[in-house]
Amino acid sequence: MRSTVRRTVLVTGASAGIGAALARVYADRGWNLILTARREAPLKALAAELAGRGVDVIVLPEDLADPAAPQRLFEATAARGLTVDGLVNNAGFSLTAGFLETDPEAHAAMIRVMLTAPVELARLFAPGMVERGYGRILNVASLAGRMPATGGDTLYGPIKSFLIKASQGLHLELRDTGVHVTALCPGYTLTEFHDANGTRAEVSAAYPGWMWQGADHVARVGYDAVEANRPAVTPGVMNNLLAGLAKHLPDRLALAMVGGHAKRLKRI
Repeated sequence: MRSTVRRTVLVTGASAGIGAALARVYADRGWNLILTARREAPLKALAAELAGRGVDVIVLPEDLADPAAPQRLFEATAARGLTVDGLVNNAGFSLTAGFLETDPEAHAAMIRVMLTAPVELARLFAPGMVERGYGRILNVASLAGRMPATGGDTLYGPIKSFLIKASQGLHLELRDTGVHVTALCPGYTLTEFHDANGTRAEVSAAYPGWMWQGADHVARVGYDAVEANRPAVTPGVMNNLLAGLAKHLPDRLALAMVGGHAKRLKRI
């Protein structure tokens, strides 16, 4: 059902995968969109597609690895007279070569894109949402944030865990303001994510088809959860079972379980 009030949502990492799927869900619900990502061409293609659904779409290419990017996005929306009612922090990537084998600057960029930028964007846009008494902040975390960290992609899980905790804290802080905050924690999702980090063949061989979910399904779950003002949501019964199992296992057994994950990916 389309909203009677035309709202505007800013989606980061919107060029593909869950970000693009979320943009489509928001468009189907009648939201105008501001799309941002590093790659301009796929953003423009998505914008053309979504404009055909009767919504306004603006493309603002940015690389959130640049520390100045969040402020530029904020200023660019203000300069266009746009009111940002929704913020989807989705941009992200992983580095699976191993902590010692990865360029420190690549790790620094990962932290900026997936941890620092979501915090800064929320801090920039949330005050206006609170003032207007309406807002939606959806932080795309991961099932990995609910599990023990793995070797190889050593910082990915801890960063996502931070994002979950930060979302929960902000959810509590803003719960009486009309601003909803939710962490979306998908498990394995059929996107180009694993192509980008070079693990497509490994994960496809290591995990059966029933463990995978479609990006469209994950996006709908995330949208519904933030509308309902749930602090966090993990799509899929099996993903919730895995997270619950890891939470209640002794550390030694939980680490052994995720260590098996790393071996299946042949990364460590």
